Amino acid sequence: MLKHHSRKTGISLAVAAALLSPLAAQAGFVEDSKVRLDLRNFYLDRNYDGNTPDAGNWSQAADLQFFSGYTDTPIQFGVDMSATGAYVFDSESNDGSLPYDPVADETTESYGRAGATLKFKYGETELTIGDHRPHLPVAWDDTSRVLDTIYEGAVLHSTAIKNLEFTAGRYWEAVTRDSSDKEKFYIYRGQDENRSDGLDFAGATYAFPKNIKGTYFFGRLNDFYDQHYYGLEHLAGFDNGMKLKTDLRYFDYESEGKEYQGDMDVDVVSTMATLLSGNHMFALSYQNVKGDRPVPTLNGYVPQPYTVHWSSAAFIMPDERSWGVRYGYNFKDLGLPGMKLFTRYIKGTDIDIAGGSDEEQSERDIYLSYEMQNKALKGLKFDLRNISIDRSWTDDYEEYRFITTYAFNF
Repeated sequence: MLKHHSRKTGISLAVAAALLSPLAAQAGFVEDSKVRLDLRNFYLDRNYDGNTPDAGNWSQAADLQFFSGYTDTPIQFGVDMSATGAYVFDSESNDGSLPYDPVADETTESYGRAGATLKFKYGETELTIGDHRPHLPVAWDDTSRVLDTIYEGAVLHSTAIKNLEFTAGRYWEAVTRDSSDKEKFYIYRGQDENRSDGLDFAGATYAFPKNIKGTYFFGRLNDFYDQHYYGLEHLAGFDNGMKLKTDLRYFDYESEGKEYQGDMDVDVVSTMATLLSGNHMFALSYQNVKGDRPVPTLNGYVPQPYTVHWSSAAFIMPDERSWGVRYGYNFKDLGLPGMKLFTRYIKGTDIDIAGGSDEEQSERDIYLSYEMQNKALKGLKFDLRNISIDRSWTDDYEEYRFITTYAFNF
């Protein structure tokens, strides 16, 4: 029997509502408030060429978010709230998108979450406590399926120093894309008997002269791993209008504390050069994983897009070397404003898995998107994706996704 799941995350909505009442009298709190509703219709069809069962789903989500302004006080105060929910029209097996019961071999019929975030601001420094949707080297909001990943914790963010962006905090739980429940952290595809009591992190990005940015982040998933991230980015402009963006990224993982998952000694070096010319984008990339285990990622399919080859196949297997090529085009000058094409091919070799040391995999992606330009339909977007994955040690598959999104700003 299909099940319904609904769970609160972050700061209690009752507490948030109680705080909102006296704050409504604050002019800035009310006048600068915003409400946003995102609707997402998500279809996925994955077909394997071997004995692995085909998988997919068709589902509809609504994501309602309220962003308050700030009080007119020396230390400014605000409250954000959100409610997300999804209904499943149809599903087959487990594609990693929805809450799934392996015993009954079925997904839930509907699920949702609700939560809030308290925010305190002084000058250019802000403290937020509650729900977060981060885009950090140590934690990422997964928007690839019907519902997002939402982290619960406390984060300090500051741009008080010129050219420096500083972030530090602690996430103690997360509700992942395929769940309505808050969970303590563990390692994806690892044992879940022992959980971490939190993910601690701190890092900064500094904008140097001549369009150079440097980033360092430290993350500690307590009793699992320490993570160091180093990033360097350069953007060069040419007289003919072309631009060349160069990224160099390095991750260093090592075991920490009780070492619940054993040895975590993994290094990842990745680099990408992207040429931008008018409506065209062309990029070449390379990535090298060194270690006897896959790059550790968080439970619940949490992505790690700071590795340049993150994709459906991920390309984070033991000792994997991979190279990639990608191309993008904006059709605006061909009489089709709002239409964009993105395609890429990634090849991974020398993979140490399934008893072999020379396994390989590849992925070919084609994305075509269109955003309505009509004022009355502004915010309506269609996204068609075709993903083809070949692997030497397991079944290959081809996948289609069709995503319709509509964003309302009130």
